[in-house]
Amino acid sequence: MIKKSFLVLSYVIIAILLSIYGEQLLHWLQSGGTHSLILTSVAATMFALFPVIPYPVIGGILGAAYGPWVGSGLTWLGSSLASIIMFSAVRYGFQDWGRSLLYRYKQTATITHLFERNAFMTIFISRLIPVIPSIVVNIYSALSRVPFWPYACASSLGKIPSMFLFAVVGNSLVTSPRNLVFICFVYAGFLLVVYLIYRFFNRHAAAVDRKPL
Repeated sequence: MIKKSFLVLSYVIIAILLSIYGEQLLHWLQSGGTHSLILTSVAATMFALFPVIPYPVIGGILGAAYGPWVGSGLTWLGSSLASIIMFSAVRYGFQDWGRSLLYRYKQTATITHLFERNAFMTIFISRLIPVIPSIVVNIYSALSRVPFWPYACASSLGKIPSMFLFAVVGNSLVTSPRNLVFICFVYAGFLLVVYLIYRFFNRHAAAVDRKPL
């Protein structure tokens, strides 16, 4: 109980501080090139962990400040570290409680079991689709029995395309606004391919489950 209270209180305090000083930190990020990349990565991680400002906005700012390649790298690093930190905190403080909740009912237990069996691909594909809330994937993975390293690898790899998109869009708004339409079409095509792969993966998994033992 003590560690749960400590984790929740720490999260709330940092979130409040970031909401108070977030605007100054945002202006600092926009300055670009005048400060340490390490400090920028820390700031990006904080914004991803405590989304008082939508993270795509942060990615766009980093892309405009540092260019598409460095900006996307910083955006990806901050988002990946934030996901790993949240996963670790939830697993450390709440897994016992969460596991009993997930396995309390037959339907949630079945879904969780399937998720754990196909965790790497499910997490990887969910990260490729920006509309799926990152915090849901983080918490659900932490409460389940998914091992740390498969989660960290699948989550970090799956974040690469969307984080690159955020930074490229931010950079294009400053340098070449006309390219935005082309970028949107390319990414829409990418999401379509991901969806088709996901459908194929689900059908294959269902076929395997239907095979007699």
